[in-house]
Amino acid sequence: MTKKYIYYIALLLVTFSIYSQEKKATIYGKVTAENSVLEGIVVTVKGTSITTETKSDGSFTIVVPAGRTTITFQHPQYLTQTKTIELKPNVSNQINIKLKPNQLVNPKIDVDIETLNDVKILGKSKKKKIETTGFAVNVIETKEASLRNLTTNELLDRSVGVRVRQNGGVGSNVEYNLNGMSGSTIGLFLDGIELSTYGQSFNLNNIPLAMIERIEVYKGVLPSHLTGDYVGGAINVVLKKDVSQNSATAAVSYGSFNTVQADLGVTLRDKKSGLSFRGSGFYTYSDNNFETWGRSTTYVNHLQQIIRPYRAKRFNNTYKSIGTRIEAGFTNTKWADQFFIGYNGSSNYKEIPHGITMSVPYVGRFNETEAHVFLLNYAKKDFLAKGLALTVNAVRSNRSTYLQDTIGYAYNWDGNVREVIEFGERVPLKTMGGQQGPKTITNTDRKITNARSNLGYLIADEHRISLNHKYEATDRTDFDLLIPAYNDLATKGTLVKNILSINYEAQTFDKKLRTNILGKYTTNSSNQTRSEIVSTNGVNSIVKKDTLTYNSNFGYGATLSYNVKPKLFIIASTENSYIMPSESQLFGAPEINILPNLELEPEKNINYNLGFRWGALDVGNHNISLYANAFWRNGYKKITQQVVDVSQIQEESDADIQTTKYVNLGQTQARGFEAEITYSYNSRLNASLNFSKFNNVFKQELDESGASHSFYGQQVPNEPFLSANANLQYRFNDVFQKKSIVNAYYNVGYVGEYYIVWGQPDWSLTPSQLTHDLGVNYRFPSGKLVASLDIKNVTNAEIYDNFAIQKPGRGIYFKLNYIFTKFL
Repeated sequence: MTKKYIYYIALLLVTFSIYSQEKKATIYGKVTAENSVLEGIVVTVKGTSITTETKSDGSFTIVVPAGRTTITFQHPQYLTQTKTIELKPNVSNQINIKLKPNQLVNPKIDVDIETLNDVKILGKSKKKKIETTGFAVNVIETKEASLRNLTTNELLDRSVGVRVRQNGGVGSNVEYNLNGMSGSTIGLFLDGIELSTYGQSFNLNNIPLAMIERIEVYKGVLPSHLTGDYVGGAINVVLKKDVSQNSATAAVSYGSFNTVQADLGVTLRDKKSGLSFRGSGFYTYSDNNFETWGRSTTYVNHLQQIIRPYRAKRFNNTYKSIGTRIEAGFTNTKWADQFFIGYNGSSNYKEIPHGITMSVPYVGRFNETEAHVFLLNYAKKDFLAKGLALTVNAVRSNRSTYLQDTIGYAYNWDGNVREVIEFGERVPLKTMGGQQGPKTITNTDRKITNARSNLGYLIADEHRISLNHKYEATDRTDFDLLIPAYNDLATKGTLVKNILSINYEAQTFDKKLRTNILGKYTTNSSNQTRSEIVSTNGVNSIVKKDTLTYNSNFGYGATLSYNVKPKLFIIASTENSYIMPSESQLFGAPEINILPNLELEPEKNINYNLGFRWGALDVGNHNISLYANAFWRNGYKKITQQVVDVSQIQEESDADIQTTKYVNLGQTQARGFEAEITYSYNSRLNASLNFSKFNNVFKQELDESGASHSFYGQQVPNEPFLSANANLQYRFNDVFQKKSIVNAYYNVGYVGEYYIVWGQPDWSLTPSQLTHDLGVNYRFPSGKLVASLDIKNVTNAEIYDNFAIQKPGRGIYFKLNYIFTKFL
């Protein structure tokens, strides 16, 4: 597998060198309107399809053919302006343009521009446009964060209302909680396609931020292009797609616990044909040998006495992954706004250090995964008719997961074999054959087809209707490799989902009111075939047992956004819908200690969101934004990981479980509030503070026998319900060198205490957690080289996550980023 990636990278570099032969020049500058910088101005090279847009500070950079070139600057609210310049090869040229308002478009502009003293950003950014559509959504931009030693999950965990549940260090299993909603209620997408399609080796653990344009976090109702059987919200990772200029980026980092990360990205485009290429790759490695010292780590002596807490270093915890993504296609042609086909390949190796809880360490249990994914993306406005738009995203994935567990001795967290007393002597403690039950060597193959299409039509000005269809089919085969003769007895499972939805979007009342009404119909069918050897009168025969399920349901929702006054938006949404069990929830996932449960039923949720977004408000050099949202979520037959009931165990060690499964919990209710305030001063100081608080309680009054349920009104265990984050950044100019920039960062995160067992015994309380992170990066005068240093968990605080698994302590990481732009 590694040889394939080396080949792809070599091919990418060869292509890189071929394109570098063409003579090019670079134009950069800033577009303003008197004292205001302008964002979203379209910059075009006349007579070509080369184009770009100005950024939030009005700046732009565009690579053009050398020679006499005419540049056009366009925006509906401003008069078009052109500039002709003679360009020499491999030379950078600066052009600063001042545009005048188009009085025909906006005749109300009669302000004396000369009297404006402060600089303002005009027009809406992509982030602002998404956040004011009526959905409860936050957009996380990654440009600055990609230069630091931050993973995608770490960046998400600092966002308002998001809690990333990670079972340890780099590469460990992850679950996401959005204000009390988790598991299958939450959709995880990569450019609108479920992230699970790409396999464990290509996920938010290891996708570099350098590959990502932005992250959209929805809570509640989802937009049409993400329609699915989700009601808790979704995280949609949008990869970088800009191919307006040929460029390349490279980064490498090294830090604590022998952690190495590297990534490479290239974009290429032929100006005549529109043929474009995007390529990227990454590599991640970590020993994950951090120290733990909390109550979750135990030591069992030869008398079977349990000692806790126990200080130890984690072992059998190595993680490494490698991946590449290659796309080629056309942009801005007559027949397609965007057409790309591609390949996404990845693999990883992950040692499994323990089970669901971390009390019992494993030695020699590991899994390897591999995924080959083929991509098709097509988008066209005015498809066949004016106002008709078509978007198609489709992938075909072949995934395999190998699991091995063959060491037959039990171990302690000191790395030595546990001992017991037998016949008066201390002897090694043997297991059933493996670290988690019998000896195991298995391989699970998955073939996944995932296709999403959206047909939208502008039926009138500001009124749009769209028809969406999502098809997802998973064929799964589980092989027992320990006994090859059993290959004919492989367990086979099939899961097929079809979702048909319709959306109506409108802007009314002078475009102040934006509404979106959604209806969807979902069908879900599953079939598992298990083969068993049955002996009758001494004769063995193979008996196959089929387990079939079928569910269908109808769901609906609506969103509203009202522009009460400039920069103040009221946002509201509601949804009543179902969530179908996923493939791993039904059929199990032994590599992450999840057992199958074919009896899972769909979960129903009724959700409400109401909030506002205000800003950015400008007061001199001060800039302030406010966001707040209240939510009320009612769940029926909630699908969640089964946790221990204190009434069914005798002592604390009985809660040290190694496996679990997904179950239907019953009725739950979550009511809460989230808020965020962001502040900036003079474009140098940036600060933000956010928090989320909710009560996700069990609301089933009667148990199966008809008696009052003993857990009625209790907080659902193993779910943190109070979190807060504060971030501070300050920029220093001209440090050490002229035109250099130093950015200093500080982050503090807080998670409130919560229980992990029903009944809330004192020993199951996960304590409150407070972490501090520091960072600094230095951007060299060329702007191409950036060096950064990050110290995470500065105070080496004791921090926990899912099922009280302790996370890494203090870590120090160094990173170098380089941007190539003059290789044309």
